[in-house]
Amino acid sequence: MAPALAGTVTVGLGGAAGLLGVLGISGHGGGVRLGWLLPLAGVDFAVSATAGLFMLLVGLVAVAAGVYSIGYFRTSGASTITLAVAPVFTAAMLGVLAAGSVVTLLVCWEMMALASLVGVLSDHHRPAALDAGRWYAGMTQLGFVAILVGLVVLSASGGSGDMVLLGRHAGRLTPTARNAVFALTALGFGSKAGLVPLHVWLPRAHPEAPGPVSALMSAAMVAVGIYGLVRVDVQILGPGPRWWAVAVLGFGALSAVYGVLQASVSTDLKRLLAYSTTENMGVVAVGVGAGMLLIDYHRPGAAAVAIAAALVHTVAHAVFKALLFLSAGAAVAATGIRDLDRLGGLAVRMPATTILFAVGALGASGLPLGAGFVSEWLLLQALIHTEPGSGTLLAVVMPVAVGVVALSTGLGVAAMVKAFGVGFLARPRSPEAAEAREASPSMVAGMSFAAAACGVAAVAPVVLSAALDKVLGETPGVGLSAAPSLGVVLRLPGLAGSVSPAVLAAAVVSVTLAVVVLAGRAGARRRPAAVTAPLWTCGAGPLSERMEYTATSFAQPLQQVFDVVLRPEVDVEVSHAGGSEYLVERVRFRSRVDDTVELRLYRPILAAVSRWAGWVRRAHPGSVHLYIGYGAIGVTVVLVVAR
Repeated sequence: MAPALAGTVTVGLGGAAGLLGVLGISGHGGGVRLGWLLPLAGVDFAVSATAGLFMLLVGLVAVAAGVYSIGYFRTSGASTITLAVAPVFTAAMLGVLAAGSVVTLLVCWEMMALASLVGVLSDHHRPAALDAGRWYAGMTQLGFVAILVGLVVLSASGGSGDMVLLGRHAGRLTPTARNAVFALTALGFGSKAGLVPLHVWLPRAHPEAPGPVSALMSAAMVAVGIYGLVRVDVQILGPGPRWWAVAVLGFGALSAVYGVLQASVSTDLKRLLAYSTTENMGVVAVGVGAGMLLIDYHRPGAAAVAIAAALVHTVAHAVFKALLFLSAGAAVAATGIRDLDRLGGLAVRMPATTILFAVGALGASGLPLGAGFVSEWLLLQALIHTEPGSGTLLAVVMPVAVGVVALSTGLGVAAMVKAFGVGFLARPRSPEAAEAREASPSMVAGMSFAAAACGVAAVAPVVLSAALDKVLGETPGVGLSAAPSLGVVLRLPGLAGSVSPAVLAAAVVSVTLAVVVLAGRAGARRRPAAVTAPLWTCGAGPLSERMEYTATSFAQPLQQVFDVVLRPEVDVEVSHAGGSEYLVERVRFRSRVDDTVELRLYRPILAAVSRWAGWVRRAHPGSVHLYIGYGAIGVTVVLVVAR
């Protein structure tokens, strides 16, 4: 009963988010003030067009996760607190998006962080979950502090905490204050979006959270980080100095490449998907940064296409990543395994989950008929249509960005092929995978809803056309006339190039059906007599799971090519038979790829903080006389400074 209630409330919140999103996009978001709800400041809500688009996104993910969670928690079991995470988490995200004042945004932001932290700590008895919770709590609170300071400076300089008035009064800020607000807010929102080097919580937190919570975090919460970046740094503060755009684009490019490299070599299914989130948020940041740079160069048409590409990719990522995490959660719930090297054979045992995971993997690959194709095509069009003589910086940055998008797309295909091919196809590599059973009907229904959203995003992006027009209308430096047309044929303002996803999908389906029909007729005309013969296996007998590619072996070539970045730890252990130098009994190969950023950046910082804490601890032995001496020294210093 409790899982059904929690799931129903989450679905209801998702439906309400969709309705509010439509009202915000249509310009009827209105405003509500609840002065009694929060002492002194009160709570203000107002839904802009930009918030409306992101509310639709959160609503889609919440509906899929809510339906899915009913069956998921019935089979896996969960405490009352864990069941309450999804609805509270969803409500907090909607509060952030609908916030009409800085105080409301900060309060809802902290509620969102705490609710997601509880989700990560659902299985707090496990050391890995506790470690993930510590990392996530530390990173999310650092990001919150940065956002808090940045928005306080913005409110103080602008003379108001109202989000609309801040946009009108942002010009009052001095250049130093504007730069400081941009740096702080971009840091805080970027940490929630999972941009490198603030991404280290993703590969730890997502694998430990339950399937529905993982979907909400990776599909919806990171999008809230992008919303903050667009709303505050682009719409309220912008247009800004050129280095703002270069910084956003640069960190986006770094995130896209680093995230996809880690995903391509990861053997943990949910960790792979977490790094894929970093990659896709990097692609979104590339679009936002490119749009900011093109606005500075007075190219409103190309800027509109770049920002529209970022927004469309955010929506596409939400639906296909929700589907991937829900499918992965079903596989983990059925087997108890996240290690791809021990999975396999799920296509036979879990056919519906396998097909739905394939739909999500196609979307994450950025290929035609996938949810991510339209947005990546739009982004490439904005990047490659740079007019000659536009400027040295633009001429250097845009080709590099094109290479980043192309590289991340190619490696993303490899990562998804590995996840799907090794994890779901071939033969099972463990008894748990061999005994897996299909997910419950409500879990399949939730995944199917997300898959349907992926299909709409892939072939009918026109559903986002009105929302994009309104969001671009709220963006300084981009006019409504520059918005791209997302009809049956995608057309770009002032740029050469068009494509029709619907026609492309129809052509692919028609060709596939024609090939199947022709092959069936040819087989019917020439049906040979049935012959039973062993499959050719080089004389080694029937195929076994030991003859198949594992996730580790599949990623080995990529690992060798990018070993300078990934820095893998490789260990080969050879056991000789009977003490002989020449006869080998066993060879054991172990390979581990840790997060280089965590090892090279955060570990030294944590070690330094630990040493400093040790010195502070030694200075507090419990002696009252010593503490009185500290006080006397402090008073003396204050008097000297005051004098």
